[in-house]
Amino acid sequence: MDKHKLERWAVLMGLAAPLAAQAQVATELATAVLPQIEIRGQGLGSTTEGTGSYTTGKARTALPLNMALRDTPQSISVVTQQRIEDQNLVTVTDVVNNVTGVSVNQYETNRAGFTARGFDIDNLQIDGVPTTWDQPWSSGEVLGSLATYDRVEVVRGATGLMTGAGNPSAAINLVRKRASSKELTGSAEVGVGSWSERRAMADVSTPLNQAGSVRARVVGEYQAGDNWARLMSKKSHTLYGTVEADLGAKTLLSAGYSRQKNDPKGPMWGGLPYWYTDGSKTNWDVSKTSAASWTRWGSEYDNFFANLDHEFDNGWKLRATYSHGDRKADSALLYLSGIPDRITGLGMGAFAGAYHTHTKQDDFGLHANGPFTLGGRKHEAAFGYIHSKQQFNTDSYDADFGPGGTPAVGNFNTWDGSYPEPKWSAAQFYESSVTRQQALYGVARFSLADPLKLIVGARLTNYDKTGYGRYTPAYELKHDREVTPYAGLVYDIGDNYSAYASYTSIFQPQNLKDYGGKMLDPVEGKSAEAGVKGEFFDGRLNASLAVFQIRQNKLGQEGGMVDRDSDGPLAPEAWYRASTGATSRGIEFDLAGQLAKGWNANIGYTRFHAEDAAGVDVNSVYPRQLLRLFTTWQLPGDWKALTVGGGVNWEGRSYTADPKAPANTNGRIEQPSYSLVNLMARYDIDKQWSAQFNLNNAFDKRHFGMFAAYGAITYAAPRSAALSLKYRF
Repeated sequence: MDKHKLERWAVLMGLAAPLAAQAQVATELATAVLPQIEIRGQGLGSTTEGTGSYTTGKARTALPLNMALRDTPQSISVVTQQRIEDQNLVTVTDVVNNVTGVSVNQYETNRAGFTARGFDIDNLQIDGVPTTWDQPWSSGEVLGSLATYDRVEVVRGATGLMTGAGNPSAAINLVRKRASSKELTGSAEVGVGSWSERRAMADVSTPLNQAGSVRARVVGEYQAGDNWARLMSKKSHTLYGTVEADLGAKTLLSAGYSRQKNDPKGPMWGGLPYWYTDGSKTNWDVSKTSAASWTRWGSEYDNFFANLDHEFDNGWKLRATYSHGDRKADSALLYLSGIPDRITGLGMGAFAGAYHTHTKQDDFGLHANGPFTLGGRKHEAAFGYIHSKQQFNTDSYDADFGPGGTPAVGNFNTWDGSYPEPKWSAAQFYESSVTRQQALYGVARFSLADPLKLIVGARLTNYDKTGYGRYTPAYELKHDREVTPYAGLVYDIGDNYSAYASYTSIFQPQNLKDYGGKMLDPVEGKSAEAGVKGEFFDGRLNASLAVFQIRQNKLGQEGGMVDRDSDGPLAPEAWYRASTGATSRGIEFDLAGQLAKGWNANIGYTRFHAEDAAGVDVNSVYPRQLLRLFTTWQLPGDWKALTVGGGVNWEGRSYTADPKAPANTNGRIEQPSYSLVNLMARYDIDKQWSAQFNLNNAFDKRHFGMFAAYGAITYAAPRSAALSLKYRF
């Protein structure tokens, strides 16, 4: 067996071996060499474009230090630009459906929840800035286009040091494309696909002066098409522009603006009934819809950002950041609920609703990081201040169907969406809130010995949220000096492996009162993780094997009813006590990068068990096992113009109890385990032109996009195909 084959074998098998054996293998293989590709450093403004790689050198989502994936004591996955292109990933949801350890709970055609390790994900980051995401009031977040982003970084576990409030699940960081090219370059792409899909995108970078010290980049994308669900169609426009200016040898100013507009017609609100009244299962066609022909759910997102980076002569770097986001959504929807009769289809009720949501968010940050010397050894530290303000407002419109009231649904078995649209009232206030977070953080990476690094840090957060609504009394959640600790230890085992352990936390305020009327303290999410990481072939391949435990404390649990004003006008209300919440334990494996010249792969497997303090499964609707696999191979020799690839996304069994199921059933809705096979092929016509074909869910596996309480289900996409033609210059 030659050295190259031996090294690939060590990568795939070594992480399961004892650490001592891994160290010995790594030492023996130190001299093995493969053809090199460029991996640019992932600092404050790096990129994965042009690397052709499925991995990256460094990431900053977990910690504000410029560290390699191998040196970061948490599980990290990076979906690079090459993988986005190979799998034809178009939206944020596409990435989440294909990344290690994260799953999608698709509420409807236009709303979804993202989950990791048994808990919901609360925010999406853009260049490290968290944008709070209120899933019930979704405004197009999950439909966000990837056209403006270079890569997506995902850190699993608690991420409170960098994100502030949230759940101990994961952080998803969308990293923007940069205007870094000093020559005119770019690409143009057109594509068609199933359900009349049409897509066009152009991406152009250019210098704005002869020296190339001022550069610009513009990206535009248009999408339109129908959907596997009847009545639904979509249109979206994305525009992104950014400018970078070298103000000096070590000073960089960057600014940009993006806008995305989504205009879906015929979206579903809620799902399809799972049961008939006789207890049999409905078994709809995947094209079945509960929408009406007039329903709509448009959204717009405008984002402006500006950054100033400066590096001092002593190696310290200072960064000032500002961003402003403005997100709006307008909807007119129809919600159908109930259990229909198997023969007549009768038994469904209807509710029409229309809403306008508007969220504005402003973020400012000041960050510094650099080296320092202590005890004769060199270390690294980072400090920062973060200020965030988010204003949220919702108006609603009452539905008027006239003197006859809400029309009957009729036979849902033959539902075709021809249901009358009501007259809508003038806008009426529904709900409003303002959330502010201010934080100071500090973290240091100490070199205790050549192979041993200690990372310690903390975040001090002031959190304040006020709000009220038409049906919600005024409230204030105020928590000052919330401390979020971080500790990690990394030990290098030879040239290729590192063993690590980490502990961190996150907090989540809760709008619940105890018996005396005092707001409960925030829920605490504590995350511990240990594992082994490997870096091979000069950084072209990264792998990790981890075990983890996440525990929630101070979760509000209803304790009874209390009459707070005795004989006064207020009705009794529920009171809550803090209790131990859910605990999630599991194991995770991730491998990404180049296994050999022309052979890229990503393999990720997660298995966990989540239960409450009584030992009962929690969030059982989220799959406990996930496998994500995708690989591509560029053929050698005379066939080098052809790249072929494929993969499997497998999800384990999941289930939920339906309290409104017919009495003659077991009341359980279950999704058996399933596999989705995805295939691709790309042919490079010449150095500039290429054609690509993607086939998703190749065997047309029927599966749920979501199933939840109250008998609601949706179906995920059946088999689909896409063909694209790309020109690079």
